[in-house]
This record gives sequence, C-alpha cells and structure tokens, in this order.
Amino acid sequence: MTTMKRRLTSTLVAASAAALLASSPATASSEAHGPEITRQQWSFGGFRGQYDQAQLQRGFQIYKEVCSACHGLSRVYFRNLVQPGGPGFPEESVKALAAEWPNQITDGPNDEGQMFERPARLADPIRGPYKNEKEARAAQNGAYPPDLSLIAKARGVERNPSWWTHPFLMLGDIFASYQEGGADYLTALMTGYVDPPADVKVNDGMYYNTAFPGHQLAMPSPLSADAVPYSDGTKTTVENYAKDVSAFLSWAADPTLDQRKRMGWQVMLYLFVTTVLLYLGKRRVWSKIKH
Repeated sequence: MTTMKRRLTSTLVAASAAALLASSPATASSEAHGPEITRQQWSFGGFRGQYDQAQLQRGFQIYKEVCSACHGLSRVYFRNLVQPGGPGFPEESVKALAAEWPNQITDGPNDEGQMFERPARLADPIRGPYKNEKEARAAQNGAYPPDLSLIAKARGVERNPSWWTHPFLMLGDIFASYQEGGADYLTALMTGYVDPPADVKVNDGMYYNTAFPGHQLAMPSPLSADAVPYSDGTKTTVENYAKDVSAFLSWAADPTLDQRKRMGWQVMLYLFVTTVLLYLGKRRVWSKIKH
C-alpha cells in the first residue's frame, strides 16, 4: 500500500508540473493566444472620464466619409447626433444630413397599399448601404461587413500574462475602471495593416493585420493619411483617424456614459452624507444609554 501511495503521489506531482509548464508563457505557443493590444489614452476612460465632443464629431466624419460605404449604424438614430453627451451637432445640420443620406428609408404602405422610399428624418436610424445580409455578402465577395453600432462592446483586449499575475491584473482593471478594451482593439485593428512576414502566405482576397486574430481578414485597410480633411487643425494621420472613429464607435455603443458617470458620483456623495448622518444619529441616540 505504501508503494502504491508513493507512486500515486509521484504521478500527481508530475501531472501538476506538466500542467504548470504547459501554462507557462515561456513554453506556450504565441499562436495559442490573441495578439497583444497597446492601451491608448482616452478622454472617456476611468471613473471621471467624459467624451470629447470635438473628437466625436471628427469620428463621425470618418464614419460618414469612409466606414458608411460598407457598414451600417442601425442602433444609432440621427437624433442621437444632436443630443447632449454625444457629438452635439446643430439640429438643422443633422436634419439636412439625414435628408441627403444616400440610403433612403423604406416606409409605407401608402394610400394605395404600396411601400415606398423616402429620405431619412431625425427619428430614423443611420442605415448602411445594404438592405440585407445576402446583398452585403454578394457585394463583398462573401464577406459580411458587420453593423458598427455595438462593435466597441463586442470587441475587447485579450492579455496573456503569467497565471499567477492574472488576478492582480484583473483587480487593477477593476480599480482603474478599465472599460476601453473595444476602443483599444479597434484602434489597433485599423492601424495594424502591414506587409506579411516572408513565411506567411495570405489567402486570396485577404489582408494581413497584426491585431486581428489569425492575422488575415477580408477588409482592406480603410484609412490612409490625408484621406479626410479636418477643419479644426487636427493632424490628418492614420493614427488620429483610427482613434477618432474608435471614440465615436465607443459613444455609439454607450451613449449615456457621461450621464451615468455624473450620476454615479452624485450617488457616491449621497451615500457618504447619509453614512455620516446615520453615524451621528447613532452616537446621539446611544449616548443617553449607560453601558
């Protein structure tokens, strides 16, 4: 029995050691994990962060001039571009923009029972160029350009630390209120187009990207320097374009962030004052009772 116990113990120790070695970054294959994404500095990051209205306006300009050729924004309505906490465009300008939007709205039926096309209004969503997924795939050689309304929440940053540091990194993200993984990923994706390594074969119709898992995707590089002129003096670089449109898509996915954070600080102040008053009230009530 003693010999069997020793063999069982040795087997468990060996299995544990093998598991630790397999999970060690030194022995793990880099292809088993997603690429490392650089964290950016965002005005809306952290507990007190707020959206930069000028950046949101530039980001919408990039979406309108570049991204809208393939991608829709169906969960965002034209009226949202006017509301506080967002880009804050003048209402009349947005009305004119909606009326001129190339993708008209199918409405109806009319008095004759027929559906018809009409220009968009403030109450309408920002539609993409395609009416359905099949039309989109037919136009994009089988690839489907996703709707960008929630893309900043649907994507994130994957880190590959040592197993023993992972809990501490999670706690650090919690205390720092890190929620900008989607924006970081989108920025890295749009700036990650490079020539493939010599030993990598890129499939037909695909493009090499350092930030995309697998490094091959069907979307060509959407941005190029000086592609969209800025009127506020911001430098027209691919990096600035990527950050501005990523900030705009973050707002599209979380348009109430400014109000939510302001309300959060008000609630914290209310709870602090309530705690102090309850403590003073408790001291006053129990001070009359002899112990």
